[in-house]
Amino acid sequence: MKGQTLKDVLKSSFVLAVILLCALAGYVIWSQIMGNTVNFEGGNNAGHPLPGNYLGIIYKGGFIVPLLIAVNLILLTFVVERLISLSYASGKGNLNAFVRSLQSLLNENKIEEASELCDIQRGSLANVMKAGLHRYRILQSDKTLMNDQKVLALQKDLEEATALELPVLSQNLIILSTIASVSVLVGLIGTVLGMIRAFGALATAGAPDSLALANGISEALVNTAFGITGSTLAIIAYNYFSARIDATTYKMDEASFSLTSTFASTLK
Repeated sequence: MKGQTLKDVLKSSFVLAVILLCALAGYVIWSQIMGNTVNFEGGNNAGHPLPGNYLGIIYKGGFIVPLLIAVNLILLTFVVERLISLSYASGKGNLNAFVRSLQSLLNENKIEEASELCDIQRGSLANVMKAGLHRYRILQSDKTLMNDQKVLALQKDLEEATALELPVLSQNLIILSTIASVSVLVGLIGTVLGMIRAFGALATAGAPDSLALANGISEALVNTAFGITGSTLAIIAYNYFSARIDATTYKMDEASFSLTSTFASTLK
């Protein structure tokens, strides 16, 4: 229990650290790089950006821009984290080849060889099958349970082992789904603020303030673009990882069914 609690704390600390570091990086990029005076006419970031200078144009998006930069950096960080984690969870070699080899060994009742194959593969699927094979050996020599009870016991152990692996596979996906919604909403906030500034410039007495009008429209468009981009990438990443997890889960179910069927056939 203590080890699990410490693990949860470390995971929470990692997520919090990523969010804080990305927020700091977003502000630094916005203020120091995009807001550098060399990107603006007259060397003043309060004025117009140089023609064609996109860093200056994005800087004019206002204080919402560093928030959107931070959101996109968080997205990038957890996309990389998920790629690495799912790569480890997939183990060594091709999963389809592993399942076929495992089924072949089970059909020949080579339980020890199948267990050794799981040790070599080392993925989430191998972990589930390793737990099932361990229970398989115990149930074979159990004289107290009836055959049907043995099969049910094996199925239960496989389901429990699968349930333990699923949180590892889906960890931090909630962050990607949250970014998919939050990014576009934050962008809309920036858009609304930018339009308020633009209409405020139009409402001034006499000739409209062209600089204030340009800044307001720029803020609206920049934040919209950033928000939609972050949301789109988050949705793509979330669906991609969900598909990979579903494929792994399906293979777990397939291998578990093969193991259970083989075990049931040995009891007849």
